[in-house]
Amino acid sequence: MNQIEAARAGKVTEEMEIVALQEQVEVEFIRKGVAEGRIVIPKNRVRNRSKLCGIGAGLDIKVNALIGTSSDRDQMDMEMKKLRIAEEAGCHSFMDLSTGGDIDGMRKQTLSLANVAVGSVPVYQAGVEAIDKKGSIVGMTSDDLFETIEKQAADGMDFMAVHCALNFDIINTLQKTGRVTDVVSRGGSFLTGWMLQNQKENPLYEEFDRLLKIMKAYDVVLSIGDAIRPGSTADSLDQSQIKGLMVAGDLVKRALAAGVQVMIEGPGHVPLNHVKTTMQLQKRLCHNVPYYILGFLATDIAPGYDNITGAIGGAFAGMHGADFLCYLTPAEHLGLPNEDDVRTGVISTRIAAQAANIARKRGHVINNELQMAKARVEMNLEKQLQTAIHPEILKQAMKGQKNEDQHCSACGDDDCAMQVAAKYFGIA
Repeated sequence: MNQIEAARAGKVTEEMEIVALQEQVEVEFIRKGVAEGRIVIPKNRVRNRSKLCGIGAGLDIKVNALIGTSSDRDQMDMEMKKLRIAEEAGCHSFMDLSTGGDIDGMRKQTLSLANVAVGSVPVYQAGVEAIDKKGSIVGMTSDDLFETIEKQAADGMDFMAVHCALNFDIINTLQKTGRVTDVVSRGGSFLTGWMLQNQKENPLYEEFDRLLKIMKAYDVVLSIGDAIRPGSTADSLDQSQIKGLMVAGDLVKRALAAGVQVMIEGPGHVPLNHVKTTMQLQKRLCHNVPYYILGFLATDIAPGYDNITGAIGGAFAGMHGADFLCYLTPAEHLGLPNEDDVRTGVISTRIAAQAANIARKRGHVINNELQMAKARVEMNLEKQLQTAIHPEILKQAMKGQKNEDQHCSACGDDDCAMQVAAKYFGIA
């Protein structure tokens, strides 16, 4: 019995109890949310890990990091370091997006080392192997694709981004209406090229029940990949995106009926005035399942700083209902991230999640904010370190300062505004 089946039978699993404790909510809230599809718990039944998380309505927003090899940089040792750095920085999950070298070996290394949930995009491996064995992605067969999905599920992947909400109707719409940035999803481009070359329907859409059978067998959370997401703010909320969202909604309904945990991936580039509408459409059309966003990038013109553009958009998206934020690093649109980029990406996205959690009135989050404010008034550096989202940066900043062990919100000087006022209010 998987999580959603147990929840619908009125049973509380150990995983539900752990998530309820983490989120400081009643376990019945978690059970009901899982039963109705509003909450997912990514945990493949064949793999244990030390850290679980729940994703969905009424919970803290979670943060995902990305690692993986490529044909240009096949360094498993570096990816191992990035994994550890991302965990230390506080991510709740990883996705292994490897497309180069020993993909199976990289996945097994990730699964053996990770303490948090791990996800993948199986069409990447299926496509790369088709190139190696058959000379082109278009030589990939439906069986190749589903065998890769099952292999990765059997290895222990907790969630998978699967680009099943793409069909010929959507591609025809895209061709008729046009876009500035056409198809920017790698998985979406693999499948679009395959479909147009072979003149066959997307096997992940056409054989959706076959996909659901695998997901259910291993209790893998199905993340319906956004194959047609806008790659620029100019394309946000266009006809193709909306049509893709409607198809995704139909598939969500089928997944829930089949007893499969499911969430939806959302677009990358979204101007701030479109964020609320985008979130409302997703929740309405996709039956209120968790929303996993790939951004939102609030502007297109900040290469080198897309961790900031993503954090701005992510905070707005979280405020309006997004449940899971995929990090962006300063290397976005430039190349593969290094170790420092990964740390920066996780911390930036955690800040966005924190801001959104405050707006969502999460009690323990607001309490942490209050504790930091009090610690600053008290010039209690130790308490600030306990509360800070990235204590190490605070430690580094204080080294060599005049009052190294007495830090407030401004400077810690004798004439600090906060301390002068505190004397008259009877605080200091």
